[in-house]
Amino acid sequence: MSEGDGGGGDDEGSDIGTANTMRGRADESRLKVRLLLQTNRLVVTGAFALFIFAGFIAFSVFLAPSLDAEITSSDTIETIFSTMISVLVTGTTLVITINQLVLSQENGPLGDQRERMSDAMDFRTYAKDLLGQSVPADPSAFLQALVRETERRSEVLDRLVADSDDEELREQVTEFVDSIHGNAQEVEDEFDGASFGTFDVLFAALNFNYSWKIYQVERITGEFDDSLTDDQKRAFEDLRTSLSMFGPAREHIKTLYFQWALVNLSQYILYVAVPALLVAGVMLTFVGAETFGSTQFLDVPVITWVVSGAFTLTLIPFLLFTSYILRIATVAKRTLAIGPLILRDSQR
Repeated sequence: MSEGDGGGGDDEGSDIGTANTMRGRADESRLKVRLLLQTNRLVVTGAFALFIFAGFIAFSVFLAPSLDAEITSSDTIETIFSTMISVLVTGTTLVITINQLVLSQENGPLGDQRERMSDAMDFRTYAKDLLGQSVPADPSAFLQALVRETERRSEVLDRLVADSDDEELREQVTEFVDSIHGNAQEVEDEFDGASFGTFDVLFAALNFNYSWKIYQVERITGEFDDSLTDDQKRAFEDLRTSLSMFGPAREHIKTLYFQWALVNLSQYILYVAVPALLVAGVMLTFVGAETFGSTQFLDVPVITWVVSGAFTLTLIPFLLFTSYILRIATVAKRTLAIGPLILRDSQR
């Protein structure tokens, strides 16, 4: 099971229901999840920049010798910003290389493109047979339709098992269906209004722990095989099929989002790299120990404010890169496996 997807108790199957959100199942703080996943990446970048600027000012003032003294006695400014120019050029080139690797997956001969198209259409045909209706073109609407179909099939299963003579089977199926219903309602609400290009679609998809539900279907059918009728077995299999469809659909949307995010990242870094190079060049060429004299602002030498601000600005491309990779790495770690495999110790 993908990390963040499932969650059982100490005994397999003892906890049929799980929390309706990824954060609840992972037992992590709301602040951590919001910072890593939900918060706009530009806001996270700004927060990192503010932290670095404040920290640089604090260390520049309170450490001995102060930055002002260091600038006066040595070539500190030249050392800092000549290094930053090299880092900016190298880092920007690296990001462009990553972007080219992402885009290379979209390029290829006609045969490869035809195969990609054929695979996509085959999946849509299978999804149409599963849903009994035309497949939505919007990613959030498509995933929402799969969740609703799963919910509908679970209700069919619940009605069929309600007539069973096996009380334990009825209790477990009722708890299981209630869990599906609660999780589905949570996710469907999140899909409403979510548009691809934002993280909202993928975040909602991560909240639907389909893999744990597949495991429960397999466990219940195996444990109560002798008590199940043919119709009940068929209902379980239908439910398992709809859950299994959600897995590759989510992975496909995740892949598209990663490509989208990396292309956006490369664009943003190019936008900020040029001003950052300009700032570094100006500091290297025109700013020295005597540029602002002994002028102070809030009892801090102006040169300290200027160097701190310029250093922070030249770090913006790296901070932007960091904010995006934090989200991508977090999602990738939580979706390493596809299917009913449990990777997190906290959820075994």
